[in-house]
Amino acid sequence: MSAREAIVVASLIIAHLLLRIGFGLGNAAPDLMLLALLLASRSLSLGGGALLGFCLGLLEDAFSMLSFGASVFAFTLMGTLGAQVRHLFVGRSTFFQATYFFLAKWIRDLLAWVVSNPDSREFFVDHVLWESPLMALYAAATGVCVRYLFLKESVSQ
Repeated sequence: MSAREAIVVASLIIAHLLLRIGFGLGNAAPDLMLLALLLASRSLSLGGGALLGFCLGLLEDAFSMLSFGASVFAFTLMGTLGAQVRHLFVGRSTFFQATYFFLAKWIRDLLAWVVSNPDSREFFVDHVLWESPLMALYAAATGVCVRYLFLKESVSQ
């Protein structure tokens, strides 16, 4: 991972915490922590992606009141999958990036929903089939913008 990528990833994590927790925007802000994980894990090894996912999931769960551990599980798996995507797809196109961010956000929400406390989670249709795809579109648009605005050199390689 280059220094520029590390700065962008760290900035995304700080912005995520600031927007979602500091300003109290919650889901009105995009999932910048997942975007940071997805951008970083493509440059890391399998173990590095899983470790970063575990740490970021633990950080996100530290501020969760309902289902501690759901984000740790989901982020660890997403970090692992993100590290493996690099070996399966050499995607630099806008379509690939948008699809990568969209599917990762949707899968992350599905994984977190499955392992969360049944008493505190929303209905499956409402959360996974309605709200989550909309948030995945939001995350994909944000991820493509971040990728092309701040990591332009690494996209054109």
